[in-house]
Amino acid sequence: MAFIGLGSNLHGPENQIRSALTRLKAVPLSRLEDCSSLYRNPPIGPQGQPDYVNAVARLLTELQPRALLDELQTIEHAQGRVRDGIRWGPRRIDLDLLIYGDEIIDEPGLHIPHSGIPSRAFVLLPMSELNPNIYIPELGTVRELLSCVDTSDVIPITTPIEVGRL
Repeated sequence: MAFIGLGSNLHGPENQIRSALTRLKAVPLSRLEDCSSLYRNPPIGPQGQPDYVNAVARLLTELQPRALLDELQTIEHAQGRVRDGIRWGPRRIDLDLLIYGDEIIDEPGLHIPHSGIPSRAFVLLPMSELNPNIYIPELGTVRELLSCVDTSDVIPITTPIEVGRL
């Protein structure tokens, strides 16, 4: 079981998220099981860029973590993601492998659980919709982590996305 963070703030962010979810449904040896609501929040990077739209999806997969990450990056590329070196800058689509089962991986380009989880309400809120009792290795449950962050600027803008209707 893997949890994927989705984010966009360019070229119709809600549609970019829905397009990425449709593409996630086609990942080999995988099944998109669930998706949270969409949330709007201010950027954490350079100011002066549009707000982000974020969600979290649950994917049942037989792919190994590195192969899954490759699939996520293929989806980003297909949707026009350009890696310009600007950390946390504006983007069409961003797909993050947040959790992969109970794995702990620290390799070049692959860190699981994702290091930003404990401080990002825009990840924890949608993840809590899917299951607030998800245990994140070495960090605690989503519910515990969520109680430690400010969620005031993360606003739900849709109801949970029905993956069967994508």
